[in-house]
Amino acid sequence: MPRLSPLAAPALALALLLGGCASTPPQLQALERQWPADLPARVDLSAKTPFIAQDDYECGPAALAMLLRTAGKSATIEQLKPQVFLPGRKGSLQTEMLVATRRQGLPAYVLPPRLDALLAEVAAGHPVIVFQNLSLDIAPVWHYALAVGYDKQRRTILLHSGKTARQEVELPVFERTWARGDYWAMTTLPPDLLPASLDGARTGAALAALERLDAPAARKGYTAALTRWPGEAVLLLGAGNTAYAAKDRRAAAQHYARLTDVRPDLPEGWNNLAQVLLEQGQRYKASLAIERAVALGGPRVDQYKALQKKITAGM
Repeated sequence: MPRLSPLAAPALALALLLGGCASTPPQLQALERQWPADLPARVDLSAKTPFIAQDDYECGPAALAMLLRTAGKSATIEQLKPQVFLPGRKGSLQTEMLVATRRQGLPAYVLPPRLDALLAEVAAGHPVIVFQNLSLDIAPVWHYALAVGYDKQRRTILLHSGKTARQEVELPVFERTWARGDYWAMTTLPPDLLPASLDGARTGAALAALERLDAPAARKGYTAALTRWPGEAVLLLGAGNTAYAAKDRRAAAQHYARLTDVRPDLPEGWNNLAQVLLEQGQRYKASLAIERAVALGGPRVDQYKALQKKITAGM
């Protein structure tokens, strides 16, 4: 990550000192005031989470390699470095971390920027990459670490960080360093497993991003997610699209039909349903569906009209 200036090391020590002496930061304060009943008091995933020590500036590839290994991928720093490490910046950008995850056939889940969401994922057995500024805003030292546990009573979080496995950090200090990184965190899982802290819309957005690189993997994710959120529009649309890409017209039609039931105001659902019905030889039903899409309009209305013309031409 960025090189420390001559004054940065003392600044880091001062930042950590002030972090330890100041009052409890807001998210931890709110969490301790009302600890969720379903959130365990202590979790430690360090024993079953691989640790990879980083070399200079390689915290991004190291953290991602550890996370990917927990999801069943045999990733190494050497494999990931060309994908995520930017020599000119001496570090890794978040966008590259997300894309590299998807290239492995895995969804990249960006967590809500909340401490309770982070701890909920860890409690569910999902290590989480966190982005921190270990110094002050005027001389930032950006860093990726992997959260692998926490302890409510000790007020600590466990990190695989830098060259240290299972580093115990005080939660107030951690929150301040994490806040300077805008509370950014991500995790990944095999596509048929679901994150603990995301809703259906966020999960669907992550799967849609995966779909552009690996539609079969995304289809597994949509199928799993629909068991938890059966009426989520983005999941139904994605499930229909990936079924269609797999030439499973029957499943695609079922997902699109369900989408038009739960969100009749979305023209995409009607258009896609019309296309599948046409290919199934159900031209009359297709004409009714495309009529709804055209009536709803939107930025793709010309595409809907073109399909409508194709459907009616054969009637």
